[in-house]
Amino acid sequence: ALAVFFSRNFRLSATLRALFLVPWLLPLIVSSSTWSWMLNSESGVVNAVLAAVGIDPVNWLTSPDWSLWSVTIANIWIGIPFNLVVLYSGLQAIPTHIYEAAALDGATGWQRFWRVTFPLLRPVSAITLLLGLVYTLKVFDIIWIMTKGGPSDASTTLATWSYRLGFGNMLPSFGPGAAVGNLLIVIALVFGLVYIRTQRRQGAA
Repeated sequence: ALAVFFSRNFRLSATLRALFLVPWLLPLIVSSSTWSWMLNSESGVVNAVLAAVGIDPVNWLTSPDWSLWSVTIANIWIGIPFNLVVLYSGLQAIPTHIYEAAALDGATGWQRFWRVTFPLLRPVSAITLLLGLVYTLKVFDIIWIMTKGGPSDASTTLATWSYRLGFGNMLPSFGPGAAVGNLLIVIALVFGLVYIRTQRRQGAA
């Protein structure tokens, strides 16, 4: 949606696009620490806003029900700029004369999106989705800084589990930690093979 929005020419378009790149340019430790402060149960700005509108504070980082949601929100915020840049580049590669022909045929804005933009953007969307899945699988910094996989392992992923087995315990278990890391590699490889097979099918069609 953001890529389609910024594909239109309007004032301050370039400035706003540059601002959206800020989360991507910041070091992950800075972004994660900022989100930890914002979602702090006692002094966080998010709970302050909720209290201002009459909603009870939420234990974002210390509740098993909310900790995974918290790191997910932070991860989405950090990943938006990359997806925006890739999809925006894909939109710029679509020839404008196709939209002009669709408009002459009486296609509405939604029809042009679903019949022109979405099909032509499908290869770029597929690679964006694949890279997003792989990146999400290996996310470690955000989770470890914000929740360390807790509480009660509620936000533990394969990446944090592997690190905890290999380095986080008093008695490190390098073998099991390496096994979990290899599992991550296998899952990423499966996603890659699925993407390659899908692209070949589309090329053959």
